[in-house]
Amino acid sequence: MNTTRKIMTALGAVALLGASAAAWAQDWKAARAAGQIGEQPDGYLGIVGAETPALRALVNNVNIQRKAVYTKQSAATGSTVEAYALTAGCNLIANTSAGEKYKTPSGAWTTRGAGAPQRDPRCV
Repeated sequence: MNTTRKIMTALGAVALLGASAAAWAQDWKAARAAGQIGEQPDGYLGIVGAETPALRALVNNVNIQRKAVYTKQSAATGSTVEAYALTAGCNLIANTSAGEKYKTPSGAWTTRGAGAPQRDPRCV
């Protein structure tokens, strides 16, 4: 009975994490669509304008996950984390949609228009 209770508790925690992750993804997409966060050339998200604790936590969460991916992929490709992150940043900015925010190579936040975004000259 004790083992069954532990399994049920673990399954409940997994279900809660899944629901939490889904809500988090929805919050991230909403914040990006609202122009509160945007893509940066370094491959990480940044906060556009006023920062709130909730927005900072959201951006930190995404950036921690991205860094983990960049670290793993850079090790697999033999590049540095920074080089891999730059390449990811180039791609993430290229894939923004019209109306979404991104940081230009000069460091200014801008809104993507219908044309191609301004990207770092090191982007391929």
